[in-house]
Amino acid sequence: MTRELYALDSYVREFRGRVVRVSDKEVVLDQTAFHPRGGGLESDTGRLTGGGKERKVLEVKRNGGEIVHVLDSAEGLTEGMEVVGVLDWDRRYRMMRLHTASHIIASIAYNKYGALITGGNITPEYAKDDFDVEKKEVLQDIVSEANEVARRGIEVRVLFLSKEEALKIPGVVKLAERMPPEQETWRIVEIPGVDVQADGGPHVKNTGEIGTIETIKVENRGKGRKRLYYTVRP
Repeated sequence: MTRELYALDSYVREFRGRVVRVSDKEVVLDQTAFHPRGGGLESDTGRLTGGGKERKVLEVKRNGGEIVHVLDSAEGLTEGMEVVGVLDWDRRYRMMRLHTASHIIASIAYNKYGALITGGNITPEYAKDDFDVEKKEVLQDIVSEANEVARRGIEVRVLFLSKEEALKIPGVVKLAERMPPEQETWRIVEIPGVDVQADGGPHVKNTGEIGTIETIKVENRGKGRKRLYYTVRP
């Protein structure tokens, strides 16, 4: 299994790892700071250097317990070789800000309106989430309240709890029709007094880093379903 450095510290920008397997243009390392596509987030991108050559990391994906790095070329990489990975930090950091913003928005929607997220995706440019709400105005109010929370500068905590302890937390999994993860140890992201969720992705350390959450548009996606597009500004 690949050791997931981003789960321990979202701010790791550069790391060393060893090649476990090479297949065509795909490489598995013993550990990585590159977050794979999943959990509603686009994957990280960046560079991987080893054997005197630098390669682009075009995409990262999960395959069971392994994290697979898709490169522009894996030429010269061999099993056991040490490599250095460097993230496209601006891309990652924008997704971290949007990801933490999405947790705040989801928490307000759930706690105040009983609304669940029925789907969503986060890119470096914007995020989109589908909510089971009737009125567009509800989402505009939620974004306004989320900005108030972000400005409070609340520390974002990461905890590791047993599955049994995690399931005692009300609303710990807020995505509709999604089964909780099967791992015995759960990674919990908490914004004290605001939100607590089971989550494996990277986040900012403090809500003050989010900046201003700005609504791009709200779409009607059918009865009782609205899609919110939003971004973050400095």
